[in-house]
Amino acid sequence: MEKFTVLTAIAAPLPIVNIDTDMIIPKQFLKTIKRDGLKTGLFYDLRFDENGAPKPDFILHQPEYAGTKILVTGANFGCGSSREHAPWALTDYGIRCVIAPSFADIFYNNCFANGILPLKISDEAVRKLILDLQSLDAKTVTVDLVNQEYRYHNQSFSFDIDPQGKKRLLEGLDNIGVSLQYENAVTEYERHSSLSILRQFK
Repeated sequence: MEKFTVLTAIAAPLPIVNIDTDMIIPKQFLKTIKRDGLKTGLFYDLRFDENGAPKPDFILHQPEYAGTKILVTGANFGCGSSREHAPWALTDYGIRCVIAPSFADIFYNNCFANGILPLKISDEAVRKLILDLQSLDAKTVTVDLVNQEYRYHNQSFSFDIDPQGKKRLLEGLDNIGVSLQYENAVTEYERHSSLSILRQFK
């Protein structure tokens, strides 16, 4: 998994609350267990009309937000079903950070396991950031996970983060990577277990 340390990128405001996982990646795109190719379905019903034509007014289709890697959105992001395809679709599109006042618990934890920083800041801070992104010419935000700061337009703000989630992102540890940290302990446990079984037959 790609490490997350400091990200400087275009940030797109998406001021919608309760964006559920079906809005992030609709059910018709869940027929694969591959992580690539899912960007087509990301926010499909928001991005495209009933004929599959792009909606030009959707934020990710606007030229100034081309190459977006950061989303700034409303509370309870990622609610609904626990589909892991939701963070997969975001990463396949290139999104590395979602900034919101709150996240659904399962989605929040899935983000850390898939290289996305789910950054919680207050409602007031989100509203300010969204308004600034909509009004200022500069759309770039720097998210510094090492120092737990986000910066834009000569302003700097601190944020809190789950320590274990921070460690996973900084070290690029997916679920398998976390398990491999305990490889020596598991091997030693298995060795002792095998010896105990052998002693029973002596």
